[in-house]
Amino acid sequence: MAENLETATYGAVLCRGLGRSYGDSSLPAKASDKVVATRLANRILHFDPSTGVLRAEAGVSLVELNRLFIPRGWFSPVTPGTKFVTLGGMVASDVHGKNHHREGCFGAHVRALRMRLADDSLIECSPAEHADLFYATIGGMGLLGHILEVEFVLHRIPGPWVWMESERVADLDAFLAALGEAAPKWPMTMGWIDCLHRGRTMGRGILMAGRWAEPGEVSAEPPRPTREKSVPFEFPNWALNPFTAKAFNAAFYWRHFRRHFKGPIAPEPFFYPLDAIHDWNRVYGARGFTQYQCVLPRAAGAAAVREFMDRLTKLGAASPLCVIKDCGPEGKGMLSFPLEGTSIAVDMAVSPDIQRVVDSLNEFVIEAGGRIYLTKDRFTRPAHFRAMEPRLEKFLAVREKWDPQRRLRSAQSVRLFGDPV
Repeated sequence: MAENLETATYGAVLCRGLGRSYGDSSLPAKASDKVVATRLANRILHFDPSTGVLRAEAGVSLVELNRLFIPRGWFSPVTPGTKFVTLGGMVASDVHGKNHHREGCFGAHVRALRMRLADDSLIECSPAEHADLFYATIGGMGLLGHILEVEFVLHRIPGPWVWMESERVADLDAFLAALGEAAPKWPMTMGWIDCLHRGRTMGRGILMAGRWAEPGEVSAEPPRPTREKSVPFEFPNWALNPFTAKAFNAAFYWRHFRRHFKGPIAPEPFFYPLDAIHDWNRVYGARGFTQYQCVLPRAAGAAAVREFMDRLTKLGAASPLCVIKDCGPEGKGMLSFPLEGTSIAVDMAVSPDIQRVVDSLNEFVIEAGGRIYLTKDRFTRPAHFRAMEPRLEKFLAVREKWDPQRRLRSAQSVRLFGDPV
């Protein structure tokens, strides 16, 4: 059963895809607000196999795109760390992936958007038509209009396997150096780091680099589907604590028993390792978790990354999941997250102390000239966001032009921008 978004979004204040935003960007500002779930608006409208140009409804998910197009030799130009995301969500968050240093964010590959505006009118926008609306929508967290259709360009791939090389790295300085060396050689890079280990081995971890494998390097058989598991129950809050987290990190680090590994791997475990474990958030218990993701500019240097990690561990907010990535130049989306530098993402249990932790991390990020990722944010204060985001006034001016009544809103926009409830 398909949904007609043109009908469903009439009078709505917000759209919601698959609900994988960790913060409050896809939550309504109040219970009576009309929020439209887009997952049933999932039709492919057009595909040109000679160019890779695809047009689809906003509710099409990466799960479905991968199922349909990887066997045909095509893949999304940019993918985030989960396949459980819709095209509309990818635009609204302007998602980035392991190839940001080469391909930028998803918005860089979008050609056109069809939208319903705050006044319920319908419009088509692109870099050449209503460009201000187009670039404010890319990374604009759904606050400029309801995204109905997305037109973008898929990338041709040589086959359904990824060639990966990974390396166990002993400390943060070596890790940052290795990440910098890998970026010009590999189209996709990222790393897991142990953010609980302190001293000279602080920041030890596993660096991973990859590219699409050529047919002669791999089996002619396509990869088998990833065997998915599930966390069967909600853990007690005390189950994930500094001792269990440290034990997990040590086991994960030393599981990479060979310092170097290279070989073919299926796309699923390379791009979406956590997707193989359904309901993994239950490990955090009823208290839940948040993710803090920031980017520190290249100009701040390795010292800023080291100081950030040191502050994180001293605050007691570190967890088993800490991902570090190399980011390329800033994109054209008015509130797009990445800038040239180092991105750090860490999951944190929601504790009574979480606001103090986020405040402290934000103060450091502001001082270093960095910024946070709105898609993951739940606790940043308005003053902190304004201090780290010099593009905000331009974004708000475009929003004023297209939605002067602030009819489109979310819990996040009320919290950060003072939208009326």
